[in-house]
Amino acid sequence: MTVSITSRIIVAIAALSLIATYFLPFWFIHLIAPQYPEGLTMEIWLNKLSGQVEIINGLNHYIGMAKVNEDMFPELNYLVYIIGAYILLGLIVALVGKRKLLLAYLVLTVIGGVAAMVDMYQWGYKYGHNLDPTAPIQVPGLSYQPPLVGHKKLLNFDAYSYPDTGGWVLVSAVVVFFIVWLVEQRRARKIIPKKTAWATPLTILSVFLFQGCSVEPEKIAYGKDQCNECRMTIMDPKFGSEVVTKKGKVYKFDDAHCIVQFLKAGNEKRENIAQIVFMDYQDQGRFLNSNKVWFIKSAQLKSPMNGNAAAFADKKTAETQAVTLKGDILNWEHLYNTL
Repeated sequence: MTVSITSRIIVAIAALSLIATYFLPFWFIHLIAPQYPEGLTMEIWLNKLSGQVEIINGLNHYIGMAKVNEDMFPELNYLVYIIGAYILLGLIVALVGKRKLLLAYLVLTVIGGVAAMVDMYQWGYKYGHNLDPTAPIQVPGLSYQPPLVGHKKLLNFDAYSYPDTGGWVLVSAVVVFFIVWLVEQRRARKIIPKKTAWATPLTILSVFLFQGCSVEPEKIAYGKDQCNECRMTIMDPKFGSEVVTKKGKVYKFDDAHCIVQFLKAGNEKRENIAQIVFMDYQDQGRFLNSNKVWFIKSAQLKSPMNGNAAAFADKKTAETQAVTLKGDILNWEHLYNTL
């Protein structure tokens, strides 16, 4: 069965969008440590590496890890051709317009994505386990395999691994291919009316993309995690807070004073921040978004770095507690300007 003209146009646009991956980093690995609070980043492109690779190599030398270079990634020699083939195949699918061909293209794309993740995992395993036995620093039984996706603690480093802009372009294109196929599958079975065929899937696509790009705060490991500003170990659960970036990086703090000083210093650009959250003073298992939280500032709170500010979920609760604590009630903007 032939797919609709609308579907064919969307497939063609999604396929052509992959051209952007030639000009954008595909993946990134970011490292944060007390001695490198601003972080070290390695960006992986289709045909090269960029970022602070040499600094990372200098650190890795001490624990026996191999030097990272483009020769470690033979895929960089042919990824540009693979993406080019996917673009060409996508245009052929759009031109021919056969539903079965669209399904084959979708399956091939998913297989390619799975193969890429497996290949990256194997590289990370080899990179983190094949250590130099003569390295200056050796920890028996410990390996340094970076995370495939997400966060991992490696000695005193926090390692983050996520798709970069080019990677999200590819993910979005695959989602579009899948939704187009789903629409055509349902249209062929006459489950949805023709006039509304695109309303539901486009809504699904919008929700998926927004959720795919969403980032959430991390649970603070009290007694283990360090404050990204004062470098003290975070101990008191009543005053924890976090800055979460759009790329999923999480900065953790032990006091309102620390998070404010971190933001005022410009350590992370405001446009890169997805959300700022504070631990609920009355429920230390719940984060509150800075846009909705109310604070009590009182000397009686005695927070770790004397910010002496506690977060509450609503103004009424804050007003009640403020009487007991003999403190002032502030919103996030006022607290930021006060500390």
